[in-house]
Amino acid sequence: MQVKSSAYLASLKPLCRKLLDACLGEYAYASVLAADVDAKDYSVSRAGITLSENNRFGKRGFVVRVYAGEGYAEYSGNELSEEKIPEILAELSRSIRKAAEHFERYQTAVSADEPLQFTKSTEYAVDPHELGDEAILDRLSAVRKSAFEKKADLIDCSVRCSYQCYHKLFLSPHRDLEQNVLWTTAALSVTARRGEEVKDAYESISMLGGAELLDELPSHLDKAIATLEDVLRSEALVPGTYECVCTPEVTGMIVHEAFGHGVEMDMFVKDRALAKSHVGKPVASPLVTMHDGAATGYEDVATYFFDDEGNTAQDTLIIDRGILVGGICDEVSAARLGAKPTGNGRREAIDHKAYTRMTNTYFLEGNDKVEDMIASVKDGLLLEQPTSGMEDPKNWGIQCMVSFAREIKDGKLTGRIFSPIVLSGYVPDLLKSISMISGTVEHAGGGFCGKGWKEWVKVSDGGPWIKARIRLG
Repeated sequence: MQVKSSAYLASLKPLCRKLLDACLGEYAYASVLAADVDAKDYSVSRAGITLSENNRFGKRGFVVRVYAGEGYAEYSGNELSEEKIPEILAELSRSIRKAAEHFERYQTAVSADEPLQFTKSTEYAVDPHELGDEAILDRLSAVRKSAFEKKADLIDCSVRCSYQCYHKLFLSPHRDLEQNVLWTTAALSVTARRGEEVKDAYESISMLGGAELLDELPSHLDKAIATLEDVLRSEALVPGTYECVCTPEVTGMIVHEAFGHGVEMDMFVKDRALAKSHVGKPVASPLVTMHDGAATGYEDVATYFFDDEGNTAQDTLIIDRGILVGGICDEVSAARLGAKPTGNGRREAIDHKAYTRMTNTYFLEGNDKVEDMIASVKDGLLLEQPTSGMEDPKNWGIQCMVSFAREIKDGKLTGRIFSPIVLSGYVPDLLKSISMISGTVEHAGGGFCGKGWKEWVKVSDGGPWIKARIRLG
């Protein structure tokens, strides 16, 4: 089934068109983005059962953008009527004058606004609205109950689910676009004690679709408990540089942190990314090819049909066999850099600014077998289960957390477990050390990405198993 269009946006569209026409009477270019977003979070844990509307993302409203000679000005709100349109125009005029008086102006070309019209929707099997809150919480509670049946000494088992159903309408002089998208994620974590230490393990799943995802959640419980048993007997790692094999989840974190923010080209505009000076140069092993885009070869939570500036979703090649060929950009950054928008202009919500943001980001597969990669390691580690990461685009530093690592000696897993693990280093050094890449690829979209600890958007990442030399602590 396809996600249905929003009745709210259908009723708002005539007013959005009138607002657009009024703006075009005063400005060379204008656009209106209207959104109707429903987002919910569910959780079952020792703390109790919670159900909440996600007010960060679940919003209705509109944002109008006008071209003011050298750049753009915007106005956002959730009330639109014919009587309010003159007020909006007056507020736009005031903000343009204020910007001219107080802020540095960047020369920005007007949008190309090539003609385009479509309505597109994603597919789902089970509508979370129709399934209902009570049924969703019952499904989560059943998984939690099963966890204690499998391991009675658990301190807690937390089971979570979230979905976001968003409808967006974009109007400009030559564009009339509508998209209706539904994604769902779920996760579980199990916690136990070893002496004075409390350890946990988790599993997460995501999909571009509906509550059918919940059918997959019970099958991940056994893996989470097995991982917890491993982590409970883990020991501290001696810091150093190790020969490592990374699971696809860890590869995804490296992809996202190492070259994600560093190639967001709004960072190029202000010279805040070292990647700007390395375009056309080797930055990784010749084995490495990297893509980003909401229209890549796979679908996940960051898949959409057009971005929040009305540019169609694309598949952008970032690294081609080790060479940095370019980055991703929103429309304004592209205009300032003389580039083309890549469909990566994203807003946290309708009342937030559009920034260049990652979507589905990943390394392409290689030709190696996982068993051969492990067999090739004389003395090293298998890294599993990423938890968090951050990047310094200006200096190309990276620091990430991995839950645990398995020791490899003479090409075999010894059974020793180390935890927790801190992965760090200079991005090109890490990526240039990649010597093997598997032919199997996995992707995940369980998390959100912030820009400077704010402006959160949904992303996915992934890739193959990789072998590299990595500094760990």
